[in-house]
Amino acid sequence: MSTLAPEPVPADAPHPLDPLTVTELATAVGVLRADTRVPDDARFWGVALDEDHARRAAPGDTRRARAVVFSPSARHAFEVDLELGDKPQATAWRELDVRSPGCSSEEARQAAAACRADPRFREALALRGIHDVSLVMVDPESIGGFEPPEYAGRRLTWGSVWHRTDEDDNGYARPVQGVVPIIDMETMEILHIEDHGVIPLSEESGVFAAGTVAERPALKPLEVVQPGGPSFTVTGQRIDWQGWSVRVGFSHREGLVLHDLSFAAAGKGPRQVIRRAAVNEMYVPYFDTASTQYRKNFFDWGEYGAGPLTNSLALGCDCLGVIQYFDAAVLGGDGVPRLIPNAVCVHEEDDGILWKHHDGRTGRTEVRRSRRLIISAFATVANYDYGFYWSLYQDGSVMLEIKMTGILSATGVEEDEATPYARRVAPNVAVTNHQHFFSVRLDMAVDGDPNRLVEVTAEHEPDPVLDPYGNAARTVLRPILSESEGARRTDPSRALHWRVESTESRNRMGEPTAYRVHLENTAVLPVREDSVCARRAPFVGRQLWATAYDAQRRFVGGEYPNQAEPGADGVHKWQEENRSLDGTDLVLWATVGSHHFPRPEEWPVMPVAKARLRLEPDGFFDRNPALDVPAPNSCHTPSPSAPDHCCG
Repeated sequence: MSTLAPEPVPADAPHPLDPLTVTELATAVGVLRADTRVPDDARFWGVALDEDHARRAAPGDTRRARAVVFSPSARHAFEVDLELGDKPQATAWRELDVRSPGCSSEEARQAAAACRADPRFREALALRGIHDVSLVMVDPESIGGFEPPEYAGRRLTWGSVWHRTDEDDNGYARPVQGVVPIIDMETMEILHIEDHGVIPLSEESGVFAAGTVAERPALKPLEVVQPGGPSFTVTGQRIDWQGWSVRVGFSHREGLVLHDLSFAAAGKGPRQVIRRAAVNEMYVPYFDTASTQYRKNFFDWGEYGAGPLTNSLALGCDCLGVIQYFDAAVLGGDGVPRLIPNAVCVHEEDDGILWKHHDGRTGRTEVRRSRRLIISAFATVANYDYGFYWSLYQDGSVMLEIKMTGILSATGVEEDEATPYARRVAPNVAVTNHQHFFSVRLDMAVDGDPNRLVEVTAEHEPDPVLDPYGNAARTVLRPILSESEGARRTDPSRALHWRVESTESRNRMGEPTAYRVHLENTAVLPVREDSVCARRAPFVGRQLWATAYDAQRRFVGGEYPNQAEPGADGVHKWQEENRSLDGTDLVLWATVGSHHFPRPEEWPVMPVAKARLRLEPDGFFDRNPALDVPAPNSCHTPSPSAPDHCCG
C-alpha cells in the first residue's frame, strides 16, 4: 500500500537554489527568441540555474541562468547568461562550436524520421525483408572520436537501427545489423548509408509486458503502512528528517541534485556535511569491433542530458510507503518547457538492524531498528533505465545506490558466428561487453568550507622490534595537498579509502572532524591507451579526483563533450594548474564503475544490477550519534511464556 504524504508546507519565499520553473524556462526562451541572433529555426539544449550566484543570493534576488541555443540555418551556437527577474534580459553571449550542443529528444525524433524517408535507407531495409519503415526504430548515437574526415566540421550522429513486427513489439530485441546511417543533425540530411552485409533478423519475441508469459503464483500482500504519516517534513524544496536537512534540486544536465546536506546530533548542529551532490556524468563504452558497436561510447549526460530523460514515477510501483513527490521543469529542444510530474520520489524504508547487543550474562538485549530516507529519480536513456537512490541514515551516513535495468543494447549475429567480444542471449542476438561509469560530484563542506582530503591505508609494521609477533598494522594517513596529487586509485588489498577532514574543527580526541568516502564498485577500462574511449574519458582512469572549487568547471568530462577533441577538457586538464587542496573549498569527483559481462538471464529485460558509493562520519561525532534512536515500540514475542528479546 502506498499513499501520498501530506501537502508540503509552502516556503515563506522561493529559495535561490530552487530548481527553475516552467515559467522561468519560458521567460528565458522569450528573451532568447527576441534577439536577432536567434532565428525561427533555433534549437535549445537546456537552461540551467546559475548555482554559483544562487549560493550568494538572498531570497528575492534576481535569478540568473545559463542557456544553450543554436541555429541550423545560421550555423552558429551560443551560450547565453540570463537574468530572469522583473526585467528579464541576456547579459552575455559566448559563441560555441556548432557541434557542441548535445542532442535533444526532439532532434532525435527528427533524425529518425529523416532516416525512414531516405530511399537508400529503405533500400537497405528491403534487402533484409523490411518494407514497413514505420516499424523501424532509429536511435541517433553520439559519434565522438569517430567522425568521418569527409564530414569534418559538421554536427553528426550515426544511427543504430531496430525492427519491430508490430507497434507493441520490443524493437531492441531485433537489431538490424550492418545498416548504419550517418546523419547531419543540423540539416537532418542522411549523408551516407553504410551497409556491412545482411545478417538474419532474430525471429524470437523480446516482449516482456504483463501477460506475455505465464505468471508464477502471486505473492501474499506486503503492505507498507505508516498510520501516523511520514517522519519527514517538507517545506518548499527542503526536507527535514531525523537530524538531516537537505534541499532537492534539479538540472538539465544532471537531473536530481541535492543541496546543503547538514546533520544535527547529540545536541550539536545543524552541521554542514555536503554542499552539493549529484551524478555529474555517465560514460558508457562498448568493447566490440562489430559495425554497429565499435563507435559506441557515450557521455549520456554531456551529450543528451539527464533532466529531460527523467521518468514520471508511479505511486506504488517505483516507491512504496507514504510518498512525497517533487515535479521538475525541463526545456525541450524545440524551446517548449514542460513539467515532469513526480520526477523525484521521497520516502522512508526500514533498513534492518541499526545497532544491537545481547548481554549473555543478564539476558538483556538492546536493539534499534534502522530507518533510512530515500530521495530517488529514474532516467531512461533509449534502451537502458537508471535509478539514482540517495539514502540518508540515522547514524549520519549517506549512500548513493545506482540501479541499472532496462534492455541490453544488442547486436545481430550469424548463427555460427564467433562472438569473442559479446555474449549470445537469443537466436541471432548477442550483447557486447561494456561498462558503466558514473562520476559523482561531491562539493564537500565537512563542518564548513576549509576541508582537505586524506588517503587512508592499512600497512604492516616494518620494524620487527616494534612488532615482535608479526601482527601489527598501522593506519597510515597521507594528506593530498595539491591537485597534482589529486588523481587517486582504489586498492582493496590495503583497505584504501579517503577521509574529508575539516581543517578547523576537532572532536574530543583532538582529531579533525571528518567523513569517510568508500567506493564499493569500481572498474578499469580494459582497452589500449590510444583507443577513442580512453582518450575521450580520461576521468574513468582514476576512482577519485580532487579539485579546488571553480564555478566555471562544472562537469568532469568538460563543459561540452559532444564531438570535442578527445581529452581536450575535463578534470585531468584542470589538475595541471596544481592548485592547493589544503584547507580549501574541496570538490570530489568519485568514479563509480560497473563492468557488464552480459548474461542470458538479463534478456529480454535486465534484473536490477547495483553500484554504490558510501560516505560515513569518521570522527565527525564524539560517539555513536544514533544512541538516541528510540527503542522499537512494537516487538514480536515468540510465545506467551518467552521473554521479549526484541526490546530487552
